[in-house]
Amino acid sequence: MSILTRLRSDIWVDAYRRRAEIAGGYVTIRQRGAAEAGAIFLIVTNNEGGSRLYGPAPQSLYDEGATSRRFIALNTENWDALQVQTMLDKQKRFDPDLWLVDVDDREGRHFLLDDEQDMTTQTIPPAPGFWRT
Repeated sequence: MSILTRLRSDIWVDAYRRRAEIAGGYVTIRQRGAAEAGAIFLIVTNNEGGSRLYGPAPQSLYDEGATSRRFIALNTENWDALQVQTMLDKQKRFDPDLWLVDVDDREGRHFLLDDEQDMTTQTIPPAPGFWRT
């Protein structure tokens, strides 16, 4: 068993918000979930009004002992607000203690670090200066 633990959800969301806003995005917390370990969903809206939804990656994509959160894109094309809300309603029925984070960015950037995303579903690069190699 690893001594390292994953960062609390409330602390991760706060740090994510600062990262996105420093890079020019605008972040709103739509719903606060469980502070310690609530699932986090990101709704990334671009200039055209389309949205991408990012949610927790399945446990099978985590390395054993991983302490960072992992996200996957839940849609490959832009969705309208109704499609996003339909998916979020399903998630809320399964887990009412989840976090919903709205991200507005002209370019539709998600601001996730490379160790926070499943690279097989990645299509939009994160903000410049935040990509770790």
